[in-house]
Amino acid sequence: MNLHFIDWTIIVIYGIIIVGIGLWFSKKAGEGLEEYFVAGRTLPWWIAGTSIAATYFATDAPLVASSLVRQYGIYGNWLWWYEASGVMMIVFFYAKLWRRANVITDAEFIELRYSGKAASILRGFTAVYHGLLKNLIVMGFVLLAMMKFSQVILGFDPLYTLTICVSVAVIYTMTSGLRGVVYTDLMQFILGVLGTFVFAGLVLYEVGGPAELVKQISSMEANSPGTLDLVPQSDHMSSLQFISYIVLILILWSRSAQGDGYLVQRLFAAKDEKQSVLAALWFNFAANVLMTWPWIVVGLGSLIILPLATASPELLADPELAYPMMIVEIVPVGLKGLIIASFLSAFMSTMDTHLCWGASYMVNDIYKRFMNKKATDVHYIKASRWSILILAIFAALTAWQMESIERGWIFIIQLTAGIAIVMLLRWYWWRVNPWAEISAMVASFMLAIGQFWANLFEKIGFISSETHEEINVLFSSEYDMLRATFILVACTVIWVAVTLLTRPDSKEHLQNFYRKVRPGGWWGEIAKSCPEVQITGNAASNWLGWFLGIIFIYSSILGFGYLVLNQSVLGLGLLIISVVGAVLTISLAKKSFKEE
Repeated sequence: MNLHFIDWTIIVIYGIIIVGIGLWFSKKAGEGLEEYFVAGRTLPWWIAGTSIAATYFATDAPLVASSLVRQYGIYGNWLWWYEASGVMMIVFFYAKLWRRANVITDAEFIELRYSGKAASILRGFTAVYHGLLKNLIVMGFVLLAMMKFSQVILGFDPLYTLTICVSVAVIYTMTSGLRGVVYTDLMQFILGVLGTFVFAGLVLYEVGGPAELVKQISSMEANSPGTLDLVPQSDHMSSLQFISYIVLILILWSRSAQGDGYLVQRLFAAKDEKQSVLAALWFNFAANVLMTWPWIVVGLGSLIILPLATASPELLADPELAYPMMIVEIVPVGLKGLIIASFLSAFMSTMDTHLCWGASYMVNDIYKRFMNKKATDVHYIKASRWSILILAIFAALTAWQMESIERGWIFIIQLTAGIAIVMLLRWYWWRVNPWAEISAMVASFMLAIGQFWANLFEKIGFISSETHEEINVLFSSEYDMLRATFILVACTVIWVAVTLLTRPDSKEHLQNFYRKVRPGGWWGEIAKSCPEVQITGNAASNWLGWFLGIIFIYSSILGFGYLVLNQSVLGLGLLIISVVGAVLTISLAKKSFKEE
């Protein structure tokens, strides 16, 4: 597709602004590691929360959202909506604790919580596990989305796209540090949301509005019977699929309930505990409600404009191409530039965050901790910039090996499911030790690559071909969430057993942690030995806030959904419930940090 001069002008202006922001903050970023990676801990909630949401709004998200609608129906988007329950746990139970920890990375937190050689090993292992393994997979499917988008919209060769995107992301992130990243994220969030809402509006106009959208989709036999279902319906899918969605929504949200990575990096950077709590709450609404419905509308519209019955072989083979194909089909000159710029915003806001966050692990938790402990801040900033370059190169190599964004998402769910419960309880149960986390992480990784082991065992003759085929059935997509649930349960049993079979951490170290973070929970003799520490938070109030917060978010999601499906009365009723839930949730959230 050839873009008009107006479209290119909009895209170039966007690029100049982004580079300008990076250069503007480059001098500030060079002041030290704390400034470079956590913006001097000065961010207000609306900047921190918006930055998290902007990172969440990656290039992969619109492509997968529209693809899920085409393959399964609206309910397919529970693949990310389920996380809202976990993020609400962060709001009421973990945001304050992360800010009190006063660390630069969640890997550094390890040696605040634990002591000894095992803690050092775990800190390094965590940095590699999250900063390299998980981070490279995420950046890989973000880059893959950009390659698919550019191939459809601009006709660019994937390798050319990969080279340009990685180069721009590296140059910008190396110069600006986290402060530049978050302030750019604010602009990119506004542009991204504006672009997606304009695009969704064009789609609704093109198909004749919500009523006509529903009418036409319902009349197409090729569409899935559950296309317009907002929640999974057992009569529109197999029993196995239905159970998978149930465990995803009711159990697997726990893997998001403590927070990690770039999310908690923003909480570290908040001005104080109040700002961290409000940042997490704003992110939950912005990411799960504000941003997702425009993508879903485009996916629904694609079923009419690019119907399954007459779709091209390329689109049938890869439904993730529907979103960029819809831009080609219906967006006029001028607006194409805006929407492409919004897509570039989504890419940059995610890549710059993951590069900055990954570099913080490499420098703060590996290089500075184990290799060069006494260098100057200038030296560590240089090392951080080199780390960003190295991470970007490996991310590009990872993207080159990927084919499906959705499969990358699911692998991340399985990879992290096994560590969910130990991450939650390490704050509230004194008995958790570093070997508990190490065992959970190793077991989770080993189980997440279960198909690799099955293939290996067949090759070396350990299992027969018939047994291998029977095992492989368990690795079909229908079993994805059941496998993740099994990993969560199995790893929990393993780490609890390891905890009880190994020594607890030193009493003195646990006391220091308890005094600094004031977590509450099951701290037994440790709490008794620190009578000066007053735990003033109300657990019952926090649990009520969490429950009302879930009602607030999910009523909002479903309310807007029913409006899109032309069920105005039900939609407005749910939105009224969501407003009441929002008021009560915010009130209880404010109460939670005032009590502290």
